[in-house]
Amino acid sequence: MRAALVEYSSSEEEEEEEEGRHRGGGEQEPSKAGAVRHRLPLPADLPGDPEPDEAVTDDSSRHGGRVRSFPHVRGNWATHVYLPYRVREEFLELLELLVYRARSHVPSLSAMEEFHLSLSQCVVLRYHWIQPFVSGLRARLAAFHRFFCVADQVKVYTNQNKTRTFIGLEVTAGHFQLLELVSEIDRVLEEFDLPTFYKDPSFHISLAWCVGDLSDRLEGQCLRELQDIVDGFEDSALLLRVQWEQIHCKSGNKYFSFPLRCHVSEQRKTTEKEELKKVTQNQIEAN
Repeated sequence: MRAALVEYSSSEEEEEEEEGRHRGGGEQEPSKAGAVRHRLPLPADLPGDPEPDEAVTDDSSRHGGRVRSFPHVRGNWATHVYLPYRVREEFLELLELLVYRARSHVPSLSAMEEFHLSLSQCVVLRYHWIQPFVSGLRARLAAFHRFFCVADQVKVYTNQNKTRTFIGLEVTAGHFQLLELVSEIDRVLEEFDLPTFYKDPSFHISLAWCVGDLSDRLEGQCLRELQDIVDGFEDSALLLRVQWEQIHCKSGNKYFSFPLRCHVSEQRKTTEKEELKKVTQNQIEAN
């Protein structure tokens, strides 16, 4: 079955670290920013605010041939909200197998070095809006609990301007919880007149990438071979069942974390472990 070709939104400042920012299937949902609501007042420049906007020459040869989807402008901070995926050794073994097989079809393919699942596009945020934006996210996301997803369907993606192609693992379980998170994040984005996420997104974890639109060479036979590797990998059912514990936001070189709440049973287990640790420590000190 041919995987749907979808579009990606490229990173602005930190493309080397954020290769997997891209969109899912379908057209972007029209922004609700024009709806009647209270608008945020424009603040005066803050102490330490960057210099006025200055165009910066971008040399794609310094970024492996990648091309930015919007120009770098001083004072504009590329901002992205996502779920970080901390890999295990077994996952890296699976990744090595997948990349090795895919390179027989596209030799220029490179494995990702960091892994995540996007909850927003890469958007442009002015320097003096970073802290209010993060505060808005923290308030909106405070009530969310930890949850599981299953990402076990291999798919091929391209970025928005067709300059890069990606191989990713699409989420097949946990889609509803992800949509709930995106809904709250979209409401914060709207307050700053920023683009919201995409309608009917294909949530996924990117595994590898290459320059150019090489989707035709990766789909079909290659895609079937990669899916066979995933399906036949030992303990893949457990390995690709991911528990999300925190949400991250990256704005330029600044990182922010929003922990997801533990369920009551998890809190009880944590409390019991802490109490047992204290008792053991007291016994050691008594002896």
